[in-house]
Amino acid sequence: MATGRHSEMMMRYFNTDCFDKVRNVLVLVMLMVVLSCDRDLSDDQIPFASFGTISINLNLPEYQKLRTSGNTYINSGGVRGIILYQANPTTFIAYERNCSYRPNEACSTVEVHASNLYMFDPCCNSTFDFATGTPTSGAAWRPLRTYETQLSGSILTITDRVIEN
Repeated sequence: MATGRHSEMMMRYFNTDCFDKVRNVLVLVMLMVVLSCDRDLSDDQIPFASFGTISINLNLPEYQKLRTSGNTYINSGGVRGIILYQANPTTFIAYERNCSYRPNEACSTVEVHASNLYMFDPCCNSTFDFATGTPTSGAAWRPLRTYETQLSGSILTITDRVIEN
């Protein structure tokens, strides 16, 4: 009888130990699955491409759209170009078109949506607001790079000096 009781205790211990191991493995697997669904916070920084000062005469017909608040214009400069946004009559914001999420991918270029209400990257399906360049949806987690602008009369100047958000 002592042998039977001993065997029974060993089986309980063994089964509990196996159950705990299986449970721990399942918890670990579930944790890995959950964490793999989080945003990839290890992607590369946007590369930097120095450019000369860009001066735009807002009185020229090609920049007519930039005379109205809320309008945009895409210009050369930066890594993939610059999106100019007129926030109000005296404030212009210059955003790098290179998406902040996996910026070294060939398709990582930000566009202005046809509605002119936000910017988007069709490569990673991220959207960005015009006020700060902050991502509003998608995989991107960093804001777009912003360049320094200065308005003097009707001349808008853009430099490659990066404004930290």
